[in-house]
Amino acid sequence: MTNNTGKVRFLSCGDSAVTVEFSKEINEETNRKIRFLASKIESDGIKGVSESVPTFCSMTIYFDPFVISRKKLKKKILKIIDSYKESSGEKRRVFLIPVCYEGEYAPDMEDVSKLTGLSKEKIIKIHTSTDYLIYMLGFLPGFPYLGGMDKRIEAPRLDTPRTVIPAGAVGIGGKQTGIYPLASPGGWRLIGRTPVKVYDPERAEPIVYKAGDYIRFYSVSESEFEKIAASNPSEIEVREES
Repeated sequence: MTNNTGKVRFLSCGDSAVTVEFSKEINEETNRKIRFLASKIESDGIKGVSESVPTFCSMTIYFDPFVISRKKLKKKILKIIDSYKESSGEKRRVFLIPVCYEGEYAPDMEDVSKLTGLSKEKIIKIHTSTDYLIYMLGFLPGFPYLGGMDKRIEAPRLDTPRTVIPAGAVGIGGKQTGIYPLASPGGWRLIGRTPVKVYDPERAEPIVYKAGDYIRFYSVSESEFEKIAASNPSEIEVREES
């Protein structure tokens, strides 16, 4: 089916779900369309829709077929998509995340240096020079799937994943970089760690950022890391920028 935002495909997922596929390519404009659809579904409150699950290039919508038919749901979705307009000059939220790229906090930095042929200092400079779009959250509460990492610092996942990665670890896995919000197993190469709690169940908002926000990393020393960790690690600086 085609509309004013381009071609979309509706894929059946059993009798009570449908996937709306916008594209097979990961890019910011496609992600904006997905977020727009998710927002409108939530605000419009389509009767019969129980949940929408956005991904990089598509969204799966769960519905009750006894309340709304698949055909009627498709019409409503297409109407929402047709109302989308490309954003211009919108303000964006940028979360500033301190990262220590030194010593025990960066156990795989040397490996990433060898794999990329870049010095540690160059890797840090590249890693901290980009505003990363949060495409979606998943895997763990507050785990951000980030886009926009420089190809020069791409590195393959570990052959054997670690059984435990500490909360706050910042890693590279293939073309992506991200933050582990909780201690968990994982196979990404760890190049740093943040002292702030990107997920804190005791905070009014356990997860402060959302899909569509941006993350900007900045480098801190080991002593600065310890100072932040000992003070108020639940506070995360955020800026609104054009």
